[in-house]
Amino acid sequence: MTERGPRVALLAIGLFTRATAKTAIGVLRYARYPVVAVIDPDRAGTDAAAHVGVGHGVPVVATVADAIARGADVILVGTAAAGGRIPDAYRPALATALEHGLEVWCGLHERVLSDPDLRAAAARGGGRVRELREPPDDLPIGGHRRPRAGTTTILTVGSDAAVGKMTVSLEIVAALARAGERAAFVPTGQTGIAIAGEGISVDAVVADFVAGAAERMVCDAAERADWIVVEGQGSLTHPGFSGVTLGLLHGSAPDLMVLCHDASRRIVKGYTDLPLRPLVELVRMYEEAARWSRPPDAPRPRVVAVALNTSALDERDAARAIFDASAAADLPAADPIREGTAGADRLARAVRDARAESAAQ
Repeated sequence: MTERGPRVALLAIGLFTRATAKTAIGVLRYARYPVVAVIDPDRAGTDAAAHVGVGHGVPVVATVADAIARGADVILVGTAAAGGRIPDAYRPALATALEHGLEVWCGLHERVLSDPDLRAAAARGGGRVRELREPPDDLPIGGHRRPRAGTTTILTVGSDAAVGKMTVSLEIVAALARAGERAAFVPTGQTGIAIAGEGISVDAVVADFVAGAAERMVCDAAERADWIVVEGQGSLTHPGFSGVTLGLLHGSAPDLMVLCHDASRRIVKGYTDLPLRPLVELVRMYEEAARWSRPPDAPRPRVVAVALNTSALDERDAARAIFDASAAADLPAADPIREGTAGADRLARAVRDARAESAAQ
């Protein structure tokens, strides 16, 4: 990259949609570095926001060469494929980027340079690769460290996978900052790492060390902030991802939790015969599981708010969903995207009130 810092183009060939471009959407909404283009020949000549609702003014272009012409020096894989493999349609574009000396950021499970053709392209052009899912090799087993005294750790937990836990985490951090608090975001997935520039993708960590990875990130963040907001992963009730969820829950050792839920979803993602649990049951489940790793006399971790994703609903149904979720869980509820700062501030107020209540006891 050049000294002026990264100028990023998002690679999303044939997949630049709300349903398939989760990483691209997160980066367009939250990244502090400039995104100069999205690469998708199927949608070239349009504006990014026309397809995913964010990224006004970011052009969709057809090729890596078009992105380079707009100043790109980084190509970021902006989608996630089933199984974590690099889509075959992306390989020629990645080869072009590496041959031109660009840096490639990839958050998939497959390593870019494990492909002999891409490795050869990097050797020819001097392009570098940043693997967002590559964990450190010195992670400990969790349960041996505690964050700095006086800090509060918040973990976003889910009714299911892919319900907006990263988004909610970032919105709570921003809302706490607006309230004058020192808050840090702890990224635990590839999109959060792409946005923040640091973190550990816990789903790529050997199972024995997931809790240790979370513990390390929380303790490090506690040295620079009073509120540590940890990006959750998966769900305790998701058959495929529950192991990562539990390791992250125990390693981060949250004081408070925010339950995230897609208000339009009725069944577990990828499991058509498995209905989602009621919110009140999920609250009890997360609070109980969080206590498993605590001494009996330790303060009880609590779910203190419900964060809703109502993007698939119209305004009337969204308002009803927020009201119903609050009533069902007997907790404050908000959609921090649809409601904007008012919704995010409501979630931040819930965690601040909960901490004040605990301090008064």
